[in-house]
Amino acid sequence: MSRRRFPVPRGRSRQVAVAVSVVLAVGAGGWLAGTRMQSPADAAAAHRPPKAGPVTVAVEHRKLTASVVAQGTVEYDAPQSVSLAGPVGTADSASGEPPAQIVTGLPKAGAKLTEGSVLMQVSGRPVYVLRGPVPMYRTLRPGVTGDDVSQLQSALRRLGHDPGGTGGHYGQGTAAAVAHWYRSKGFQAQSPTAEDEKQRGDLEQAVTDAQIALLQAQSGGAPEGGDGGKDTGEASAPSASGATHALELQSAQHALNQANKALSAFQDGYGTKVPAGEVVFLPKLPVRVDKVQAHLGDTPDGPVATVTGSDVLVRAVVPAADAGQLRQGMTARIETTDGRTVTGVIAKAGGAPRDTADGDDKDAQPDTGDAQDPAPAAADPSAVPVTVSVGDPAALRDQAGSSVKITVDVGSSKGAVLVVPTAAVHTTADGRARLRVRRGGQVVDVPVSVGLAAAGQVEVTPHEVPLDAGDQVVVGQ
Repeated sequence: MSRRRFPVPRGRSRQVAVAVSVVLAVGAGGWLAGTRMQSPADAAAAHRPPKAGPVTVAVEHRKLTASVVAQGTVEYDAPQSVSLAGPVGTADSASGEPPAQIVTGLPKAGAKLTEGSVLMQVSGRPVYVLRGPVPMYRTLRPGVTGDDVSQLQSALRRLGHDPGGTGGHYGQGTAAAVAHWYRSKGFQAQSPTAEDEKQRGDLEQAVTDAQIALLQAQSGGAPEGGDGGKDTGEASAPSASGATHALELQSAQHALNQANKALSAFQDGYGTKVPAGEVVFLPKLPVRVDKVQAHLGDTPDGPVATVTGSDVLVRAVVPAADAGQLRQGMTARIETTDGRTVTGVIAKAGGAPRDTADGDDKDAQPDTGDAQDPAPAAADPSAVPVTVSVGDPAALRDQAGSSVKITVDVGSSKGAVLVVPTAAVHTTADGRARLRVRRGGQVVDVPVSVGLAAAGQVEVTPHEVPLDAGDQVVVGQ
């Protein structure tokens, strides 16, 4: 008996195929998710860091140099303020008032002042700069004596105007030298005024009048006194007229003496003067004008300028531990912000004295080590001021006020040596320095001697166990 087949609807066959595909896809997804799924314990184990090992650094073979490094500021040496000691010009004889004090000429910042230079002008009169340790404090005139006169005479002689002596007494030779000096600079010295001339004439006339009065008193004679020559046997007293004559002679002589004394005193101070405001004495020359504080048209009251030496310095502060390695005369490298390198020399580190550039300056005082030089103030009380002088001042003159880097090499090894980080060296119970060196998966101790240390590195010399460049020393775990 034949079996009859019934046709399956085409739509149903398609549904079956889709269902089978879905089942297969779900099964594959489940299998894939199962292979990648982790338990919390498995996830924690996967994120666990690897087992810690020692941190090592390679041993180096090189020259080791120890240096002190600091930031400094470029400055000019020996700044000082300049003021006038008194009025420029002398007082008017009639009123007793000094002439008008108006600034009519000023120096330029950066100008160089040498001995005899005109610092400025006041009411058309000059203010000179001379070398000397004693400040100007009074008008110098004929008849006065002192150290200030002596240094004026020395300055005149250096300028080529011989005063005839430098003993400190202002005489007519000094007055003549002052007059010549002023004329050589295009100015008129402070000569006697018309009132001075009149006073001198009056005093001379007074002497003449006193001489005439004395002569008249002497020629007048005294009448003979007495009673016609009769001798009474008693001592006769002088007549009234004779006593009067004697008094007249005595008075005339006294008047002449006083007139001569007054004339002599006037003549002692008569002549060319140097007013107190027309000279500024400075201990060292030349100097440069750093700042100008006076203004045209003003009265020169207080500081008129600040001057400095011509030498350029670099001032810095360093920790006391570093300063202890610095010595006067050590070479310093100075690096500017624009990449220039200039050579300097340690002039002062803490209490180390700075040599004076002018060895023949008799007026220079010895440095006692006190904090006399202006230096940057250190916030840390253990910081020490350091001064570096510059061999070629011109190399840093355009850097005044700017910051620079200072490097001073304070020691170096003798050629190439084995060098390791200071952290690699440890001391064992026996008091010996050792390194831990990793070799072949093991860490071995290498006894060493330590030498120069610099910038976190130290020179080492091995004992008993060899040590070579490239060996790995342990610096941490």
